[in-house]
Amino acid sequence: MRKEEASFDYIKLFEEESDTNVKPLKLLYHLYKEHLLKIVISFFFYIIKSSPVWVLPMITANVINIATNPKEHKLSELWIQLMIILIVVLQNIPMHIIHVAFFSKALRQVEAGLRSTLVRKLQQLSIGFYGHLGTGRIQAKVLRDVEAIEMLSRQLMLSLMPAIVNLTIAIVLTMMHSMKIAYFYIIMIPTSMLIVSIFRKKIKKTNRDFRENIEEMSGQVSEMVEMIPVTRAHALEDLEIKKMESRLQDIKQKGYRLDILESYFASSNWVVFQLFQILCLFFTVYLAYKGKMPVGDVVMYQGYFTLILGAVTGILNVYPIIAKGFESLYSVTEILLSNDTEPFKGRKFPEPFEGNITFKDVSFKYEDSERHALKSFSLDVKAGETIAFVGESGSGKSTILNLIIGFYKAQEGTILIDGVPINEIDIKKYRKLLAIVLQDTILFSGTIRDNITYGLPKVREEKLQQVIKMANLEEVIQNLPEGLDTQVGEGGAKLSGGQKQRIAIARALIRDPKIIILDEATSALDNKSERFVQQALEQLTKNRTTFIVAHRLSTISHADRIVVLKNGSIVEIGSYDELMAKKGMFYQLQQA
Repeated sequence: MRKEEASFDYIKLFEEESDTNVKPLKLLYHLYKEHLLKIVISFFFYIIKSSPVWVLPMITANVINIATNPKEHKLSELWIQLMIILIVVLQNIPMHIIHVAFFSKALRQVEAGLRSTLVRKLQQLSIGFYGHLGTGRIQAKVLRDVEAIEMLSRQLMLSLMPAIVNLTIAIVLTMMHSMKIAYFYIIMIPTSMLIVSIFRKKIKKTNRDFRENIEEMSGQVSEMVEMIPVTRAHALEDLEIKKMESRLQDIKQKGYRLDILESYFASSNWVVFQLFQILCLFFTVYLAYKGKMPVGDVVMYQGYFTLILGAVTGILNVYPIIAKGFESLYSVTEILLSNDTEPFKGRKFPEPFEGNITFKDVSFKYEDSERHALKSFSLDVKAGETIAFVGESGSGKSTILNLIIGFYKAQEGTILIDGVPINEIDIKKYRKLLAIVLQDTILFSGTIRDNITYGLPKVREEKLQQVIKMANLEEVIQNLPEGLDTQVGEGGAKLSGGQKQRIAIARALIRDPKIIILDEATSALDNKSERFVQQALEQLTKNRTTFIVAHRLSTISHADRIVVLKNGSIVEIGSYDELMAKKGMFYQLQQA
């Protein structure tokens, strides 16, 4: 891996940053730390390419002074001035290209690196984090906020830094000619700082409100798109439009307030500094009128003042963009500095892996709940055994599956995987031996082949065909126009529920898992589709440790043991026939 490619990953940088309220400039420095040489070289060429704006006022003053005092100057002096300004102006093209090339390389590297780091960090965060933040807000951070940070970087390098350089050089050159005029210029600096201090807090707060509204809007748009089938089915389009228009009106008002605030800021700057320039003009003309300076110097000082005025105005005008960028930097730290990461960091792994799972007095409750989802739950599952969980909604069935997968960490008790505590196990190795089939099958836009072999770079065609046969997919694929290479559409929109489920089962089978998790895998299917899927599931679960959650109790009659749950505790446990004979809670559920 080349050094530039390696620098794309800023994960370690943010893991080492313990301060969750890290300052934006400090964070920006961290991002560009590896690219400081490029920025220094770019800045060097910027100074060279910008020299015309500093040299031209001096050349203009010299030319006017030569023209107004021909007896004191030779004509050759005029041609020398012309040659100097031509050389200084023409060098701008190559120097500007080199300046942009070095800066752009650093900028694009950081932009790509920041997005890459966000993606990597998102893969490390806990499942609970996503429920808290929401998909739409995360998308806004990865796309809109990184774009705002890129704009911040661009403005800092192409507007702010040049403005500071222009300001410094213009004041130094003026001081070399006249300290009186230089003092006049220097007064502008505290004046500009005063204007910034007046507006700073208000601009920061308004930017934050606007950014949070945009993130909320992004989340609502994501939800609206997902809900479109339900909305259409119930003729609720007008209600959704009304809800979205209400949010849009709110964003419009926040955006309008931000625009008005920024316009006050900009116009205040312009008026104050125009008054400065007028005073400077009349002051220098007065000195020339009194014979205390040549006429040409009036033009030179006006040129420098215009340069200073442009620099200060540029700094102030770019401030709202910088404030927006700082707010976006703060926004992405919600992801980058989050400690809500994958709870398991173990490195142990049982060899050979068999698939025994033991729960010992496990208790768990979700972050925002006072009630335990599981309470003192104990269960010993042997390798190859099929365990079904049944019970009313909220009894703890899905929580058990989430704990087995390692999405959440139990607050009390222990879960053992082949005798190794789950918090000590190498969770990635462990999950590679899991296969999960959910009620709502998750497919991505691509072909059937892509979805079945997801994450497996090399799959033999014979194995793929064997899996297709086991998953009862042969007839489905034969009837599709492009067979295995048929595009499934977004979320598998071009396929039926049964077809999607069988693809999910094929995806599980091809991994040859040791542990199977089936969460309502057939509950949404018609009888014919369920029969096909059930046959495929029998192939999938053969000789594998299997956990099933099902409301349709007839589908779990083959389970070795059925665990009946209520309020996070085991009420009954046994085979289908044993529980039916007891005529307890399972029997009542079956009768219902």
